[in-house]
Amino acid sequence: MADRPRQAVRAPGSRTHDHRAPDACPVCGDHLAVTRLGCGSCGTELAGIFRQCEFCALSDAEIELLRVFLASRGNLREVERFLGVSYPTARLRYADLLRKLGLGDEPEPESLTRDQVLAEVAAGALTPDEATRLLASLP
Repeated sequence: MADRPRQAVRAPGSRTHDHRAPDACPVCGDHLAVTRLGCGSCGTELAGIFRQCEFCALSDAEIELLRVFLASRGNLREVERFLGVSYPTARLRYADLLRKLGLGDEPEPESLTRDQVLAEVAAGALTPDEATRLLASLP
């Protein structure tokens, strides 16, 4: 059994879907619990309360950042080049990722000035939403 190649999980008679499971309840906003797992090949189902994957709540952009960081063996200068952002922006995004994963013990990154934030938006390195958040946090 261990030699059998992994296949996409799908219910019998259904098409393969590449959807992320929601992590928040659409009614109250509280965290959802994984309570059922199923095998698409034989139909076996397991019921219970299962721990969720800590990486499954990451956005596609955060997963890409993590992949680039790992592939560059932790070199933020490589992350900076790959993402096309400044070093302070790369550090900020990495620090945000660590906080989201509950690993935010790293010292806070250098804060950007208002002019640096606006320059990053003009260069396309920051989205307007990121810039708004950064500008709101400036002293």
